[in-house]
Amino acid sequence: MFTNIQMKEDSLASKVYIELRRKILSNQLIAGTRLKEDVWAKKMEVSRMAVREALTRLLGEKLIVLGEKSGYFVKSMNADDIREIRELREILELGALRLAFQKNDKESIQKLEEICNDFTAMAQRGYLGGAMEADIKFHETLIHAAYNEKLKDAYQGSNIPLFHQKLGTTQTHMNDYEQTDMEHRKIVEALKKNDLTLAETTLSKHLSRGEISSLD
Repeated sequence: MFTNIQMKEDSLASKVYIELRRKILSNQLIAGTRLKEDVWAKKMEVSRMAVREALTRLLGEKLIVLGEKSGYFVKSMNADDIREIRELREILELGALRLAFQKNDKESIQKLEEICNDFTAMAQRGYLGGAMEADIKFHETLIHAAYNEKLKDAYQGSNIPLFHQKLGTTQTHMNDYEQTDMEHRKIVEALKKNDLTLAETTLSKHLSRGEISSLD
């Protein structure tokens, strides 16, 4: 039986896990970043044990790796990793898109549009971390719009990261945010118009562009 202290520690470890996972998948913590127990314990106002438990879970999910000497680091991706992620996303997200068209849930479409607005506002104000989180939320909401729990579990369990490799404010990076915004909105408009072909084509191009930009 868990004691109250154990339950609290587990809850704190989950809090750290969720925060670190979110930052890794949105590439706010880029490949190669070292995750120090003491730093994150102070930042999250938890014990080092809670951080260690969170890191162990992330290690098991292959989002981080152990360094050659010591320490935990955000896992790097090579060209094969990026290609496989793009292929997996195409399989899952295009499948979700087709199911979403069948369900034709107006509330989900409205939510996707609201996320687009959040993404635009964040990018324009320079809150690029927030923009990346909105990007993840857009694709997760697209999965949820399929109303298929098995598909949702498969997507979440795959720990699929965004293709953005850097948080940057150069013109190249800003052009990428603008292109992402345009493609997301085009997918939403296709959903509104019940144009599955346009939605599928746009999503495929969106994912392929992300793969290419990640390899540059």
